[in-house]
Amino acid sequence: MKIPCELIVWYVLPTIRRELARELVENHSMTQAEVARRFGVTDAAISQYLKKKRGANPEMEQGVGYDEFKEEISKSAVLIKEGNADIVSETCRICGVVKDSGMLSRIYEVQLGYRPPSCVCPKER
Repeated sequence: MKIPCELIVWYVLPTIRRELARELVENHSMTQAEVARRFGVTDAAISQYLKKKRGANPEMEQGVGYDEFKEEISKSAVLIKEGNADIVSETCRICGVVKDSGMLSRIYEVQLGYRPPSCVCPKER
């Protein structure tokens, strides 16, 4: 059995990085090099995120909650660009959105083929 954190590393974090990189480059006029420095990755990695060679996740992109996820990405990009938040804190916050929205539960079921543990299931709002 895989623990949920493994799925976050494999499927969720790359998607968060991809969407944050896209938002920062396309809508906030940051260069790929600047985004790479803030993420602590290479320029080539950012290029791959922007070309969707990294971070593609159909379970998230086609699932319920993706619109909310994208809204939160946009909010994070503004905070990061303005220097009011850092990549780490915003990534953790968005990861919580993924979990609370039920997207992580869907990834768990699709990728592993069985019901997720209770720690993955969204909390009632």
